Amino acid sequence: MRDARDFTHDELGDFVVALGAPRFRGDQVFRRLHARDVASWGDMTDVPRELRERLAGALGLGSLRLAEVQTSRDGTRKLRLEVADGRAIESVLIPDGDKLTQCISSQVGCALDCSFCATATLGFGRNLTAGEIVEQVLLARRLLADVEPGRRITNLVYMGMGEPLHNYANVVRSIRILTDPRGIDFSSRRITVSTAGLVPGIDRLGREDVRPNLAVSLNATTDEVRDVVMPINRKWNIAALLGAIRAFPLERRRRVTFEYVLLAGVNDTPADAARLCALLAGMPCKVNLIPWNPHPLAPYRRPSPDAIDRFQNEVKRLGLPAYLRAPRGDDIDAACGQLAARGTDVVAVRVARE
Repeated sequence: MRDARDFTHDELGDFVVALGAPRFRGDQVFRRLHARDVASWGDMTDVPRELRERLAGALGLGSLRLAEVQTSRDGTRKLRLEVADGRAIESVLIPDGDKLTQCISSQVGCALDCSFCATATLGFGRNLTAGEIVEQVLLARRLLADVEPGRRITNLVYMGMGEPLHNYANVVRSIRILTDPRGIDFSSRRITVSTAGLVPGIDRLGREDVRPNLAVSLNATTDEVRDVVMPINRKWNIAALLGAIRAFPLERRRRVTFEYVLLAGVNDTPADAARLCALLAGMPCKVNLIPWNPHPLAPYRRPSPDAIDRFQNEVKRLGLPAYLRAPRGDDIDAACGQLAARGTDVVAVRVARE
């Protein structure tokens, strides 16, 4: 049974009309599902009972279960969510002063084989539907209402489990639903989609009328190194990737974000820093430097603090904005590259909401 939150506003209107109700009822239902986050058809009391009964017989209403919440010493929360077929995905809430970023997943597992990433060890399970992506946001909002009333999610990043552009149709559909002013009304300027470098997906995303911010996981400055770290490079090498990014249409004051995971002895030398600046010269962009977050499923090491400082200082000296992303939630395997939906021995807060 398809979930009601998988429909865009206009599609839900068409569906309601097909059930014999006037189109305005579709608008009404969409607003209740998203703006008000009504959790059951029975609670939608301003919709006629007959229509509610027809909707309940035709559409599901929520398929994710919030199975576990872990809280890091730095305030980061990792949500373990079970999908309808019993598999698990993860989403992370990352506080930063007044900002609160939710990192959401787009797939169960991942088909790519980035050698530094824990999610890659899971292999590919399946794509998430748009409704399952949207529901991650709604469940996080409900959690916050319970544990931190008044706190709101300010930014969304498609940087969780999976490669978003491998699930292109559902990711774009979810963005349309999340940004609809009759629903959650999230600004596209506060949504970022991160890709490992699927060139056709970048080209396609650039042609959408609703465009999120673009982030690209680069992680190397030569094809020789990137072929090993990110095997997708063998299909679309650095030159092809940067060509697609240079052609990506940017609105005024927007920049592309390049994510660069620093791996000791692999891509962290001053020479790498100089090549990075040469590759990105003239591009409206910034670089997020991410010291590798250790996990037992990869053979890498995090560079020393001195090596990290040297790399960042060289990039900045050469004129490229470079920001060091401190690990957040690494004590609960919630930091960048650590999401693997594994069991854990750390103390967790279990949340149940009927």
